[in-house]
This record gives sequence, C-alpha cells and structure tokens, in this order.
Amino acid sequence: MSKPTAEELEHALVKAKAMREMSSDPDFIAKSFLNCHYQATYLEQVLHAAEHYINSGLGEREHTRLIQALKKAREIDDKSAKLDHQELGLS
Repeated sequence: MSKPTAEELEHALVKAKAMREMSSDPDFIAKSFLNCHYQATYLEQVLHAAEHYINSGLGEREHTRLIQALKKAREIDDKSAKLDHQELGLS
C-alpha cells in the first residue's frame, strides 16, 4: 500500500476529526485513525533520534535524546491506552 500524500493525509485527518465531532463514528474508524496518526508523530521522532544516534558514532548526547524520544513515545502510547504504570525509580 502506498503512503498517502501530504494533501491526502490532511484531507483524511479533517474528515476523521469531523466524524468524531459529529459522533458519526460507529465502528471507531476515525478514532483509530486519529490515534494512529498521533502516535506515529512520536514514533517518527524515535526513528529520527535512532538514525541520528547511529550516524553520529553512537554519541552519549544522541543516546540520551534517543532514550528521551523512546520514553515520550511510550508515555503517549500508555496515555492513549489509559494505562498507568507504577514508577519504580529505575529510570
């Protein structure tokens, strides 16, 4: 399946938001699409951080940025799933 163009994606996001606002989403397709798009933005940050880390010679600063991006992506995923993990202080 090909990736949608920027215009196609923007159109789909507008339509999905409208469906949610009008409570016209009986099969949760718009909700699922919007959630996937939201999470994908954070996963793209992880991808960029990982690529930068690898291409930088595995630098310590880049490693920290990668860990932070991973942590943020996990927090967003947990928040959208309404999960609450007990903090063990091991970070």
